[in-house]
Amino acid sequence: MLSSIITAVGAMAALGIALSIVLGLAAKVFYVYVDPRIEAINDALPGANCGGCGYAGCNDYAEAIINSNVSPNLCVAGGSDVTENVCSIIGVSAELGERKVARIFCQGDNVRAVRNFEYTGAQDCRAAIAATGGDKACSYGCVGLATCVRVCPFDALSMNENGLPVVNEMLCTGCGNCVEVCPRDLPRLIPISQKVANLCSSQDAGKTVKQVCSVGCIACGQCQKNCPESAAYMVGRLAYVDPDKCTGQLVCIEKCPTGSMAVLHPEAQQAEPEAAEAEHAAQ
Repeated sequence: MLSSIITAVGAMAALGIALSIVLGLAAKVFYVYVDPRIEAINDALPGANCGGCGYAGCNDYAEAIINSNVSPNLCVAGGSDVTENVCSIIGVSAELGERKVARIFCQGDNVRAVRNFEYTGAQDCRAAIAATGGDKACSYGCVGLATCVRVCPFDALSMNENGLPVVNEMLCTGCGNCVEVCPRDLPRLIPISQKVANLCSSQDAGKTVKQVCSVGCIACGQCQKNCPESAAYMVGRLAYVDPDKCTGQLVCIEKCPTGSMAVLHPEAQQAEPEAAEAEHAAQ
């Protein structure tokens, strides 16, 4: 009896040793080297997994930087500090592009835009358009059901009291989630330095626009005719502003009869002359 037990224990011990040797050899044969820089980059990234870089998550982006030589400056959520940290990990110099933020290219809220009916269906812009085309008379306008607000991982979007989304530029990272989800392409990423834009997206004729929205672009061309830098231009029935030419003289805003041309950063515009006055006083 005792000899049988000893034999069984010995057999189990021998089997355990054999399996350990096999597992050890397998670990060496099938070992996949993981570059330690991937973990370091992943730790340097913000961990938001917002997809703004074009990858499913921060770890996927970290792997792409090391394994596929993807640019290290694609993390819009982390900004310049993260880019510099990542660049220092892989030993390259940081090339920082201008920060971009989202803007809503529609001002037709529940007060200034005509509504055809009261929508009571699913509270999602895509569902509303698929089911009814939206309740606003303008087929280019914001549906106002906050789909873009809900997909923002940084709480940079909120709905105002009149049913339009508003972007908090201090919190916006330019990840582009709101841009991707909007069925009418109304949130758009623009350079933070852009001073003026036509915040209307309608391609309808001026007469039609007047009937459905009080702040729509009516294609009068006054902005193009009067802009001293030739920054305003028309494409079809809609005015645009070239941010590379615009110096913020605001002539287009003064001439716009409906107010579709708007200052993008009114606080910054106000701060500039105040700062200049303070500097002049100090001199």
